[in-house]
Amino acid sequence: MNVPNDLKYTKDHEWVKIEDGVATVGVTDFAQGELGDIVYVEVETVDEELDIEEVFGTVEAVKTVSDLFMPISGEVIEFNESLESNPEKVNEDPYGEGWMIKIKISNPSELEDLLSAEDYSSSIA
Repeated sequence: MNVPNDLKYTKDHEWVKIEDGVATVGVTDFAQGELGDIVYVEVETVDEELDIEEVFGTVEAVKTVSDLFMPISGEVIEFNESLESNPEKVNEDPYGEGWMIKIKISNPSELEDLLSAEDYSSSIA
């Protein structure tokens, strides 16, 4: 199970990478493994301001459809449009080319509530 130490995590199996006030978000290796083959990623919230834990999109796999939740509050400023034609990138490279959205952070204090790699690893063990 790949859980990079330089990222933060949520109980909803999403990872968060912070750079210059922008959070890049995707689903974890554990999540993509549980979902199975991902066939579609839908995000229609670009340019919207959303609160923490609001739904920002959905991911559809062969066996299920799952909501994607905001790990922190902010404005969705970008969607990884390459996932429209290549949703399998989420399975193949969840922490790289399989990223989903970028968020302009509106409440940095919420970052303190995200899980460390160690805490996330313990939660899925």
